[in-house]
Amino acid sequence: MNRTGTPDVAELMALLAAKAAEIAALQAENQKLNERVFTLEEELALARLHRFAPRSEKHTDRVFNEAEQAALEDDAGDADTVELPETGLPDSEARQGKKRGRKPLPANLPRERVEYDLPDDQKMCPCCSYRMHRMGELVTEQLHIEVKVKVLQNVRAKYACRNCDRTGIKTPIVIAPIHAQPLPGSIATASTLAFALVHKYVDGTPLYRLAKAFERAGVPVSRGALGHWVIGSSEKHLSRIYDVLKLRLRSQPLIHGDETTVQVLKEKDKAPTSTSYMWAYRSSQDCAQPIVLLDYQPGRGQIYPQAFLGDYRGILVSDGYTAWRTLKGATHIGCMAHSRRRFVEALRARKKGGGPPEQALKFYEQLYRIEKQARDENPDDGETQADCIRRFRQQHSVPVLQALKQWLDKIAPKVLPQSKLEDAVSYTRNQWEYLTRYTEDGTMPIDNNLLERDIRIFATGRKSWLFSDTVDGARASAVIYSLMLTCRACGVEPFEWLKHVLTELPQRSNDADMEDLLPFKFKK
Repeated sequence: MNRTGTPDVAELMALLAAKAAEIAALQAENQKLNERVFTLEEELALARLHRFAPRSEKHTDRVFNEAEQAALEDDAGDADTVELPETGLPDSEARQGKKRGRKPLPANLPRERVEYDLPDDQKMCPCCSYRMHRMGELVTEQLHIEVKVKVLQNVRAKYACRNCDRTGIKTPIVIAPIHAQPLPGSIATASTLAFALVHKYVDGTPLYRLAKAFERAGVPVSRGALGHWVIGSSEKHLSRIYDVLKLRLRSQPLIHGDETTVQVLKEKDKAPTSTSYMWAYRSSQDCAQPIVLLDYQPGRGQIYPQAFLGDYRGILVSDGYTAWRTLKGATHIGCMAHSRRRFVEALRARKKGGGPPEQALKFYEQLYRIEKQARDENPDDGETQADCIRRFRQQHSVPVLQALKQWLDKIAPKVLPQSKLEDAVSYTRNQWEYLTRYTEDGTMPIDNNLLERDIRIFATGRKSWLFSDTVDGARASAVIYSLMLTCRACGVEPFEWLKHVLTELPQRSNDADMEDLLPFKFKK
């Protein structure tokens, strides 16, 4: 500062530099806050959609108008649209709508005639008063369902020797043996057990509701008794089928893998509110012996798929979760549906439609259209169906994937960090090797949707019964859900199969052959 008290140039420059630094710091902080606001708004929008809007991924329109909220709009790449490669394939035919109207009742159902006839005084012709003749019938059908409950009395003949009685010789009373029962000492027959298991694990009826249904039918069966039926059926009999299916599954050339949550209240060293897992495994869609298995485990670590699959050397389909990739002997492929789903979430989270998420979904639409046409393609002479699919993918899918990868690399530096779009782009680029490997082998699927559809049945039931009370109950649920899902995959009626198995298994020793009892061997 000079003698007059006026700051000199150096001091002014220093002050200017300090203010510039302060402004830069405030701008950086403001940028972070804007990004944080944008991320929170995305999460809020998705939370609202998950709570109120349809869950189908086909529905990508926004339900809430949030234009009035001020936030940083992620327009990264809005102008970076790209023309999709021309595949030369015809557009897929529009899906035919379902035919309306009531379907006829199944021909295999028994018919009972209920006849209606005119009284004699109405059989006279109203014109000439002559007696009319019966010219035919008008038949309409109704579905009649009645609940029948009965008690089976197992009457066992008892024999004693009268001659020994007269001579005072004590001889034992001989009683006719009874067939081995599924649960000795229980009032439940194989049919009753099958009824309870199907209602819980196929129809998603919680045990407390099932107990009330029994009560309405005049049969007081407690929820605790039903729980013993479930666990007893699993531990004594159905787990034997499960173990055989597990060995069969591990010999399959391709396995789908995924996991979902389950809550167990009474689990050692864990709080009742803690999360456990059902690990899910499935054979391929084209497998002649379809198998779907659930495996209850307390955690989500890599030790669980490693223990279940062992030294598996086949193809393993999974999402990007690292626990699956620790199986070193398997050939890993990813799930294109997981990648696509992230872009659907990014599109739903935007304040306005379009932009990069919509552009990405066009790539996926084209890939899935190619996949459908590849499945419908007829092989050339001397070519297997798998070779035909591989050739079709190499010709049509690979160019689309290459264009998608170039587009992702182009927009990656521009997307907002920690946004839904950034999550989708990062996931897809990081998993690219696994996501695109399906084009190298016609037996590999494009995604893991086959298993996810099976898991959805478990998840639907979970909404009703909410949790498992004990670890034994969770393990029993894993076994029974596995068998019910396997029956579904095989097109087998679950009640008839369970009734047959729970009747037959008690008669067989633990080391007996059970080949004829497996779901895919059951006569439909």
